[in-house]
Amino acid sequence: MQTNELPTYDMSDNPTGCCPRFKADGWDEQELHFEDKLFVKARTKSIAHFPLNMGKVFGKTFGDIEKAEAQDDANFIVMSRDPSSWRSEHFFAVTKEVPGHEMVKLSGDYLTKVFEGPFKDIPEWEREMASFVEDRSRRLKKMYFFYTTCPKCARVYGKNYVVGVGEVEPVPQMAVAN
Repeated sequence: MQTNELPTYDMSDNPTGCCPRFKADGWDEQELHFEDKLFVKARTKSIAHFPLNMGKVFGKTFGDIEKAEAQDDANFIVMSRDPSSWRSEHFFAVTKEVPGHEMVKLSGDYLTKVFEGPFKDIPEWEREMASFVEDRSRRLKKMYFFYTTCPKCARVYGKNYVVGVGEVEPVPQMAVAN
């Protein structure tokens, strides 16, 4: 992938009028490279990792992104992570600043892996992702998930695809003594 480029997320295949149907082709086991890639950062509240206000926060954030004409349909992704069991952080890729929102720029290397199943499988997906990263001689710095569809759309489509997005770094090489 080119720097700041993402696999295709076809926005036109959207029979629900909510979340487009996710096609996993091109997303599994990809290397992504970000250099000052611009995101809106939003936070949600959780209880034991169960989101409480995700719909409200996502609706407002997407609305503000659209109002600012900052949506990045060609490189769409929302990366989410839980720094604690009581809150989550969400990073919405955008093309420009969105007034009234915290903006962040991410730089680094990332590996992706596509999973399918219920959200309760996330702990297993985290283990699989860590193993996948390690098999590629990398170390996992941060783990994000891209929830490709909301729960209602996942039921309609019959699949719940989630993309693991791991920020990675090379494993330091041990110095060899002569």
